[in-house]
Amino acid sequence: MLDLLERDLNAAGISTLRIDGQTQVQKRQELVNEFQSDNSKAEVFLISLKAGNTGLTLTKADYVFLFDPWWNAAVESQAIDRTHRIGQQQHVFAYRMICRDSIEEKIIKLAGAKESWQKT
Repeated sequence: MLDLLERDLNAAGISTLRIDGQTQVQKRQELVNEFQSDNSKAEVFLISLKAGNTGLTLTKADYVFLFDPWWNAAVESQAIDRTHRIGQQQHVFAYRMICRDSIEEKIIKLAGAKESWQKT
């Protein structure tokens, strides 16, 4: 999914930075620092959920889009929370993007039903 997003954003002239499972751990913080810099040219930071959970904080983020849902809701919540840390000066909007009639949509509905059932 990151490959598709990166390709289309770059084709539209939107500069990106990216962290995924192949990004070395020591390089991840450098990329975060670059994104956070006032001189950064990057408009979009693409981060894989699992690669981004290594203590990274993005206080310059305005929006968080989750394109590829993770089966553990706590992992998604943690990813969103990474933009709401000390130093955040603006509101952050978080969106989950789910394709209609996909396996992901069915899993999310099932998880919602299971959560409702557990509360009763």
